[in-house]
Amino acid sequence: MEFKGFSKEVIPFLKEIRDNNNKEWFLTQKSRYENLILNPSRDFVVEMGEHLMAIEPSINAIPKINASLFRIYKDIRRNKTALSDPIKTRVGYIFWQGRGKRLQSSSFYLHYGIDELFVSVGIRWFEKELLDTYRAYIKDEAHREKLASIIQELENKGYKVLEASMKRYPKGFTKEMSHVELSLYKEMAAYKKYDSHLIEEDEKLIETLYKDYEAMAELQKWVYEMSISGKK
Repeated sequence: MEFKGFSKEVIPFLKEIRDNNNKEWFLTQKSRYENLILNPSRDFVVEMGEHLMAIEPSINAIPKINASLFRIYKDIRRNKTALSDPIKTRVGYIFWQGRGKRLQSSSFYLHYGIDELFVSVGIRWFEKELLDTYRAYIKDEAHREKLASIIQELENKGYKVLEASMKRYPKGFTKEMSHVELSLYKEMAAYKKYDSHLIEEDEKLIETLYKDYEAMAELQKWVYEMSISGKK
């Protein structure tokens, strides 16, 4: 089906989930979840995926849960709040490049919740193997120079980059190296935020997302090249 935007009832429904966050209540609301969020989300993934292929033809846009869609239930293994608040109050989507794990692959990502629409590219957390790959990659000065240039250009356009997670340089990096601050990152992603009600405007939503993803595409490409560098 053609994507026709998200209903104005979605954000009020998320507020209801926040205020009634238990599985028993949510099971009584299953049809609302499917009609307001799940089914339109599948249509959204298809349409947004078609647009993204103009930027990156090999992107994965799969309208299924645990693919481009995320489960509505929190992962109890990774989220300590899952026992008391098991239902997510934000809805996420990921369009990733390559054949690796979706969360460890450079991607076009977004989520919306009660208060904001968050749009980003890159990878929001490096697991150990990818962190090692990242550090090996940026030991090359040319790779650091390129990344620093991309970040500066994005910041000039009004985008932000996730803050570095470390305070001390890892082994193999010294303060004399150009752009050594890049070694402090355990993630590499740029983002922009909007009012969550943008999801209710179908054409404007797609146009806005495409514009942002196109503007941030150089970072997405850099992160992808880094991520596969150890596999070449």
